[in-house]
Amino acid sequence: MKRFLLGTVINSAGLWLVATLIKAIHIAPWGGTSVWNWLASYLFVGMIFGLVTAIITPVIKVLAFPLYLLTFGLISVLINGAMLLLVSWISSAIKVGVFHIDGFGATGATNTALGWAMLGALIMSVSTFIARALFKSMKLL
Repeated sequence: MKRFLLGTVINSAGLWLVATLIKAIHIAPWGGTSVWNWLASYLFVGMIFGLVTAIITPVIKVLAFPLYLLTFGLISVLINGAMLLLVSWISSAIKVGVFHIDGFGATGATNTALGWAMLGALIMSVSTFIARALFKSMKLL
C-alpha cells in the first residue's frame, strides 16, 4: 500500500512537470480553483496513470514483443504515449475535463495529439525514473 501511495505521488509530480513544460497537455482543477482541488486533480490522474501502467502496459508489452525486437525497443516511446492518451480518455470518462491533451477528444486523436503524448510520456518516464531512484536511495521505496 505504501508503495502504491508513493508511486501515485511520484506520478502526480511527473504529471505536474509534464503539464508545466508542455502547453498542449492540461490538467484542470477538480471542483474549484483552490490548492487542494489542484492537488486532488493531480493525485486523481496520477492514480489512474499508476493503475494503467500496472495493469494494461505489461499486457501490451508482451503482445508487442516482436515490435520491441524489430525496433530495438524504440516502440516503447509510442506505447507509453498511447498509454498517456488512454489515461486522458479514462480520466475524461470519469470526470470531464480533468486531464486533456490537445487534439484528442471524443472524435478521435490527431497526429499532433500522439506526438504531444509521446513527448509527455518521455518527460514523465525520465522524471519518475529519477524520483524513484531518489526514493530507493533513501530507502523509502
